[in-house]
Amino acid sequence: MAAKKKSSGKSGRRRYGKGASKSVESAMRRRKRGTLRSGKSGHGGKVKSREQAIAIGLSEARKKGAKVPSPKGRSSGRRKSSAKRKRSASKSRS
Repeated sequence: MAAKKKSSGKSGRRRYGKGASKSVESAMRRRKRGTLRSGKSGHGGKVKSREQAIAIGLSEARKKGAKVPSPKGRSSGRRKSSAKRKRSASKSRS
């Protein structure tokens, strides 16, 4: 008998919703056709890398309200900087 590997609890869990994966699929298809463009209103030029196509697909899904986690370092970084500003402001007052 082969021994089973112990898996962590997160292995079977989905990171993104089905709507998000459809948006990414659509973005990848548009990249292959050469119609996927970066930037606001598509003024940035053609997208050539698959990583950028995935990022665009996820951001489109986010705008539609699909289940997609926030980009890494976005939300937590803002909170930390505002907390630091509050602390430094209180120190300068006293």
